[in-house]
Order: sequence, then C-alpha cells, then structure tokens
Amino acid sequence: MARYFDVHPENPQKRAIGQVVDLVRGGGLIAYPTDSCFALGCALGNKDGIDRIKAIRHLDDRHHFTLVCQDFSQLGQFVHISNAVFRSIKAATPGSYTFILPATKEVPRRLLHPKKKTVGVRIPDHVVAQALVAELGEPLLSSTLLLPDHEEPMTQGWEIKEELDNQVDAVIDSGEAGTEPTTVIDFSEDFPEIVRIGAGDPTPFE
Repeated sequence: MARYFDVHPENPQKRAIGQVVDLVRGGGLIAYPTDSCFALGCALGNKDGIDRIKAIRHLDDRHHFTLVCQDFSQLGQFVHISNAVFRSIKAATPGSYTFILPATKEVPRRLLHPKKKTVGVRIPDHVVAQALVAELGEPLLSSTLLLPDHEEPMTQGWEIKEELDNQVDAVIDSGEAGTEPTTVIDFSEDFPEIVRIGAGDPTPFE
C-alpha cells in the first residue's frame, strides 16, 4: 500500500521530503509531480525499480529513461556536453524539456540507448521535484506516469494513489499537475533535433 504525502507546492515540508527520499534510498518507487506532469521515480541503481516502471507502463527495452537533475553540476556528471550545447540548454532550463545527450560512464549501462549510448536528462522547474533531488543528492531515474490504457497522464495525486496503490511505495501530492509530457530535444549529434513537442516551447530549438 502506497504512502500518501500531501506536500505544500511552494514550501515543501522538509520532514515529508526526507521521508520520501528515505523510501527512494531504500529501493522504493514513487509517483511525484513535475513541471510537466506526474512521473514515476526511483534511485539510479535500482534495477527492481526500473523493472517496476516498465511493468506499470508496459515499456520495452528501447524506452529512454530520464535522469531528473537538480542543476548543471549534477547533470554534468552523467552526460557529455559541449560548450555550444551547454549554452542552448542553459537558456531553456529549468523547464519542461528533456535533452538526449551522450552518457558518461556514471550512467548504468541498462539505462542507455542500446546503439547511441545516450540518456535523457532534465532540470525541472518545480519546487517539489527540486526539493526531492536536492535531498537525494543524485538524479531521480524517472519516466512519465502515463498508463498504457490512458490517453493522458493522470493529474491528481489521489487518483494515482487509487490506481497504483499496490504498485508504488509513495505518492506525493502537491496540487494538480499538467497533462503534457516534456518537449524532447535530441542533442546526441551536437545539433538540436526535436523528437517530441510537449510542455516546453520548441521554438528555441527549431
């Protein structure tokens, strides 16, 4: 049965954030809000968590997971990024974008695109998501919470608690989240390719 955390959207309670992060460190899988929509998240090395996300979403091995980072110093440990690409990404973050970049050796192999050796990274513009990764001290391995029989992501924490009560360990509710996933920009070749248009304005990368 998932624990339910009602967290203030602007001043997240430190105790609640600490309890959620303890669950993540202990191998837990959480549902949490971002600046685009709700996401499923677990610790970077949590193989069981990855398998549970795949099972919930009916994903195959080709799915690009995302590393949700606090800031550029954290992001820079996990991806290779040139100066020109850094400037482009810096201008658009924090925000509702996922950037696909060549991964460093810090990223577990099972998270990489099998041929390109890339990984998705993002820095969300959301107080609660930021509080979680700040407390965790490393990225949250994440995937949009879009269920296979749903056309759009769920927007309410209580709905998620009802639907996934036995499949996740915690649900964080800090008010309604959006229905659009992030805009995905592929920078694996050093120039931007728009892979998916979502919540982030694609114009700067056209």
